[in-house]
Amino acid sequence: MSQSNPVTPAPLPAKGRKLFLSRPVLSWGLNDVANTIFSSNIVTLFFPFYLTQVIGGDARMDQVASTFITYTNALSGLLIVLLSPLYGVWMDRTGRKKSLMVPFTLLAIGFTLLMALSANWHSSTSFLGLPLAVAGVLFFFVIAKFFFSSSVVFYDAMISDLGNSREIPLISGFGVALGYIGTLIGLSVYPLASGQQYEQTFLPSALLYLLFALPLILFYKEAATAPRSRVQTGFLSGYKEIAATFKEMKKYRPIFLFMVAYFFFNDALQTAISVMAVYAKTVVGFSTVRFLILYLVATVSSIFGSFVFGYLTRKYGAKRAVVYVALLLIVAIGLGTTAVNEPMFWAAGVIYGISMGSMWVTSRTLIVELSPPDKRGQFFGLFAFSGKVSSIVGPLLYGTITFLLQDQGTLASRVALGSLLVMVVIGLIVHKRIPERHETV
Repeated sequence: MSQSNPVTPAPLPAKGRKLFLSRPVLSWGLNDVANTIFSSNIVTLFFPFYLTQVIGGDARMDQVASTFITYTNALSGLLIVLLSPLYGVWMDRTGRKKSLMVPFTLLAIGFTLLMALSANWHSSTSFLGLPLAVAGVLFFFVIAKFFFSSSVVFYDAMISDLGNSREIPLISGFGVALGYIGTLIGLSVYPLASGQQYEQTFLPSALLYLLFALPLILFYKEAATAPRSRVQTGFLSGYKEIAATFKEMKKYRPIFLFMVAYFFFNDALQTAISVMAVYAKTVVGFSTVRFLILYLVATVSSIFGSFVFGYLTRKYGAKRAVVYVALLLIVAIGLGTTAVNEPMFWAAGVIYGISMGSMWVTSRTLIVELSPPDKRGQFFGLFAFSGKVSSIVGPLLYGTITFLLQDQGTLASRVALGSLLVMVVIGLIVHKRIPERHETV
């Protein structure tokens, strides 16, 4: 007999609308709406549009703007890399997730508000050659994204408390699909950016982020559990536990292989997310409105893909489902790199949308499948660690290529995007080495 999970989730039906509309699952899913509003409005769309507007202007300076976009994302990733392993240790020690997630969410919202204040501050002062208002937006974006990414570590781990092994793939798909509806809601602020004043979208985006985070903050009741560890309670001692976990790599070989594979998959996903808007406008020639239409269509495909891959994951297993998603990602990036007209980029955007939503569904489920219950929080922390290390490497690689090749104009961005294909292929090679559940490890 398998050991029971120390945290007993609220009883949920195995299927049907009651599963998705139960208070724990619905409030958790609505927080995915909140997360996606920040990710979509701030990370993917309006922060890059803002920088392109205030820094770019010609083929060369557009590449410089792309470098700023990717480097700020990389710096934020560095901060989360330093702390995300500790988050998992804290979860395993305390048995709590919500109480640690909420402060990070509120801080992310607060620093997004500061982005809005800085962007609308009129000053003739400069800092390192940039207007002080722009430098402030860059700084506050780094901190806001750091706190946002921190909150997501705890949010992802909460899924293990929401259902049994057959319910979790469906709940994961529901959360991701509901989250991408957040993209549609977030785009409602675009009319405020009239005259390409993209900074006017920062404040309403922060307020929408708060609005959809409130159900989880107010109504989600976390199961009371006793701390699972009473030793090494010091803050920095958590790194010792992380080191000890790495020493057990042989014992937990499947999950560590997936961490490595996910590093490369997420490298491509996160980098593409952060540059796709600027790439479409400056390389392929999309107008802002036409790109937003494409983004809406890609979002719908993400919703569709999330639900479909929730069922595919349950039917074929998370490991095989991840392979399917990675193959779709290769096709999407290949089309985007070689796109010479809008229809090619439309196809790339739709396929990328499917793979983006589906990767979250399959990956979260695979972590639950591979990790022992008593170390699940720690492995979710390492899962975030793997993803965030890649969120440094990918943007740094992309930004360095665009900086070094800036005199080549749009070719710089095509080469940078094409480099992500190599990452996905390496990830697939590593992922194929993960043994099936019935194999001997």
